[in-house]
Amino acid sequence: MRASCALFLASAILCAALPRKASAQQESGSSAEVRRFESLSEEQKQQLRERLRQFKARPVSEQERIRRNLERWRQLPPADRERIARNFASFQKLTPQEQLHVRAAFQRFGSLDKERQEQLRTQMRAYLEANPEKREQLMENLRKWRQMSPERREQLREKMREHRRR
Repeated sequence: MRASCALFLASAILCAALPRKASAQQESGSSAEVRRFESLSEEQKQQLRERLRQFKARPVSEQERIRRNLERWRQLPPADRERIARNFASFQKLTPQEQLHVRAAFQRFGSLDKERQEQLRTQMRAYLEANPEKREQLMENLRKWRQMSPERREQLREKMREHRRR
């Protein structure tokens, strides 16, 4: 997964090497990309060449998937790209064990039905918009929750369901 993410970001840099539809705007962008490539150190150029070789060694279906993702990346507004880049940088700072935990949580999230995913997104937005004291209280509650036995968690879930029904 880490190699795949790194390859995706490298492919964004290598966009001049990947075929695109020709247009006047892309021609000027292409020359800017060439100048950017030429301004790199020899070591950086070699790293990009190696990543391009790795890209070309992948199955055609995966190359196409990467190209589609790259095109989606190009279509994103700059603010979204910056947010994603910050998130990726934060993810890269995690330990391998923490990264595995995040990946597992992401897979569990993806397996939920759309309604539950939206509920969790709403809760996360509320958490992010909360003041620092409230966020700290939420984190403390989470720590306590994780320390509870599965039986105790189920008891509390049932209490919450009962409370909602009232």
